[in-house]
Amino acid sequence: MTHTIRKATTDDAGPLAALAAVTFPLACPPSSSPADIAAHLANTLSEEHFRGYLADPDVTILVIDADGQLNGYSLIVDRPAADPDVASALALLPSVEISKCYVHPDYHGLGAAAELMQASLHAAAAAGGAGAWLGVNSQNARAIRFYEKSGFRKVGTKSFRLGSTMEHDFVLERALS
Repeated sequence: MTHTIRKATTDDAGPLAALAAVTFPLACPPSSSPADIAAHLANTLSEEHFRGYLADPDVTILVIDADGQLNGYSLIVDRPAADPDVASALALLPSVEISKCYVHPDYHGLGAAAELMQASLHAAAAAGGAGAWLGVNSQNARAIRFYEKSGFRKVGTKSFRLGSTMEHDFVLERALS
C-alpha cells in the first residue's frame, strides 16, 4: 500500500465530500435512518462545508493520498470545546479535538488508520495541545477499540444530533507528548 499523509488543499474539498459519503455511514448505528445520514452529510460534510473547514485557521485536515485517490481523512480542531458536557469532562488542557478520523473501508485492517491517527496526534501536539479528545458513538465498538488502542480513554459522554435523532457519544481523551 503506497500512500502519503498530507494536509488537504482546497482542491480536495470535492473528493473529501465523496469520501465522507462512503465513510460516515459506516460510523453510524445500524438504526440510523438513511434520511438522517443524508441530512448530516448535506449539513456537515458537503463539498461546501469542506471548503469552509479548509479556510478556517483553527482547522487542519489531513488526508491519506494514494496516487491522487483519497482513502482517509482526519479533521483536527484547535479551539476550546464549545459543548459544556465535553468541556467539563476534559482534564488535559489545552485540548485539541480530533473531530473526524475516517478511512475508506478498502483500507481497513491495513494500518492506514493508525498512521493517520499518529499524524493527527502529531498535528494536535504541534498546535500546542496538552491533550486530544474526540467523540465516538457509544454503539461503534470497532472505533472505540481502535481509539483505545491509540491511547484514548473514556472521560465522559455527550449528545450528538444525527438528523432527527439524538445519538449518544462517549468523549475520549488522551495526553499528547
